[in-house]
Amino acid sequence: MYNLTESLRIVTVLISAAMPETARKIGEQLKCPAECLTWDSIQKFGGYPEGLKIERCEALFPRIELEKKTEQPVKEAKVKTEQAKKENNSASPEELPEGLITIDDFAKVQLRVAEVVACEPHPDADRLLVLQLQVGQEKRQVVSGIAKYYAPADLVGKTVILVANLKPVNLRGLESNGMILAATKGKKLSLVTVDGIPSGGKVS
Repeated sequence: MYNLTESLRIVTVLISAAMPETARKIGEQLKCPAECLTWDSIQKFGGYPEGLKIERCEALFPRIELEKKTEQPVKEAKVKTEQAKKENNSASPEELPEGLITIDDFAKVQLRVAEVVACEPHPDADRLLVLQLQVGQEKRQVVSGIAKYYAPADLVGKTVILVANLKPVNLRGLESNGMILAATKGKKLSLVTVDGIPSGGKVS
């Protein structure tokens, strides 16, 4: 149960920029103090306060219950369904305010725990590092522009969060199969790392 609440705390911080209202509600339901919902607080796994009791809360995304009328014409039922969706803020992506996404959009992103097993500078780019990641039983190569902030030796052994279903790209002649998450503020950058979760674990 603790691993679940701690994972929810980390996800709350990660989605706060895109889904601030949802993140606020999750934080309230988890009863997290404000200092546990900052970028710095999710650099290590295990920041959720122990001993907090979470009570049953109302659903964040309640099911839309439509009134059943057996004699209602199909066309009229379709119109009422569309009205119910609008009343419950279930707008299509093109109707959302700029910068907002739906829970369906977020669900498309597959986040996995990955261990850095090797790292070296990119042979043709000073700003890039080439990381070899162990993701469960799978090995991935990721090219990341973090050479300014980390030496290769400092990354080996770290457990990071990988965007696993990102389309592979070629960066200066080397394939990058995914992206690792990092937090930035001003000139400071720090990778999002976790402790106690084996590689391949899901972040959801």
